[in-house]
Amino acid sequence: MLFFRLSAFYFFYFAAVGIYVIFLPKVLNDLEYTKLQIGIIFALAPLMKFITPFLFLKHITLNQNVFKLALLGSVVCSLLLYITLNNFYLLMLNNAILGACLSMILPYLEVISVKDLGKDKYGKSRLFGSIGFMIITLVLARVLKEPIIAIHFYLFVNILTVIFALSLLKYDSTYEKKNEDTQEPFSFIKHWTFWLSLFLMQISFGGFYNFFTIYETSHGIDLKTVSYLWTFGVLCEIVMLYYQAPILQKNLVGIIKFCLLITSFRWLLLYLFPDSLVITYITQGIHAFSFALFHSAVLMYLYSLYDNKKLAQQFMFGVAYGLGGFLGALIAGYLYGKNLFLYCSIFAFFAFVSIIKRK
Repeated sequence: MLFFRLSAFYFFYFAAVGIYVIFLPKVLNDLEYTKLQIGIIFALAPLMKFITPFLFLKHITLNQNVFKLALLGSVVCSLLLYITLNNFYLLMLNNAILGACLSMILPYLEVISVKDLGKDKYGKSRLFGSIGFMIITLVLARVLKEPIIAIHFYLFVNILTVIFALSLLKYDSTYEKKNEDTQEPFSFIKHWTFWLSLFLMQISFGGFYNFFTIYETSHGIDLKTVSYLWTFGVLCEIVMLYYQAPILQKNLVGIIKFCLLITSFRWLLLYLFPDSLVITYITQGIHAFSFALFHSAVLMYLYSLYDNKKLAQQFMFGVAYGLGGFLGALIAGYLYGKNLFLYCSIFAFFAFVSIIKRK
């Protein structure tokens, strides 16, 4: 039952992410928001993912009550989209609060997932998130005739996410009873090279997440084929999540180093052969290592490093996907050109170098 509930949570959570990332920018564009306004609105969520964990260092504990408030807040913010959608400042505020809520939900349940499913089953549950992301992309692309439809879908999927998240709280009872006074204080300094590596890795993804489609179409690959490339990457990600358990039994730091190095090679291939469809498919296949295996290995490694496991997961999403994702998008926009993925390759290589001495 735990496996089913976690898998359902991942499915609907990342389906909601798919709506948010792929379709809401289009909705705002259709509502005649400027590109700058759209950029500001969608930059707030990753910034809040970075800022929010700092509140939990001393002032707040991510317990069940706070988690429930975050779930309630995500539903309220989803409802408020109907009211704030046509007002830039209200939408900006609503999106910031939504980002803060989301920064607590996934890290909280990832700890339960790693603790109770372990290396053997985590990937097989997490892959349903990738399936949810892919399915919602295919479905909503067919029915999105007017902006309000995307909001209907987002609210519906978010409510289902909350329902399954609440059903998982009983599995957290053991962890909640743990005496937090005995935990070692959370510290970045002790493992600063590891945190730097996570940060640089996500900066390297800035070019891919924000400009891959533009980059490939500018080199003669049509939009339909690019959509197949995106889908192929997700499929490779799903396969890795399903079969990764034996790999995760090995040295986690070694796995992380390998993923960083092969990601650097992946971006270098895109730089050297931007108009080669075969090479581009190969680079998308490497996504199985760049994202799926890397993400799982990092989660498992963080779980072993820190006593305060929920806070560690919050900071992982905040430092990497939050600040790293935010700056990665800005840097990629500034550096965009024929050398974009050369720079991405360099960032990923520096991520590897930063932990090369770590064992």
